[in-house]
Amino acid sequence: MQAVSPIATGVAFLARPGRPAVVARTLAELAGPTRGVVELPVRLMWNAERTFDLGDPDQLLWMYENVLRETTRAEDLRALINGRTLRRVWRLLNLPRGVRQAWESRHRGLRAA
Repeated sequence: MQAVSPIATGVAFLARPGRPAVVARTLAELAGPTRGVVELPVRLMWNAERTFDLGDPDQLLWMYENVLRETTRAEDLRALINGRTLRRVWRLLNLPRGVRQAWESRHRGLRAA
């Protein structure tokens, strides 16, 4: 299953200038971990400290923010983000406007989350 490109839907939501936000087709396909320690690849987190303890709420938010903002691959979303967890923490995430708009445009339930 491929991610939705906002450009393909006629609406360009940008994660940053020149880079469209990548959005999963469904939240159910997001089967990332819900506990343990996760190390992000360098392409998603350039900092030397790329490990996140998902049991720490602040680290979980920071990891989700980085993945949602930096990814260019649907595979990253499916492997690192959990749909139920995303719905639970959605309002707490500090995201670029384009990323938030892209996700809420595709997944209207996140607006009310």
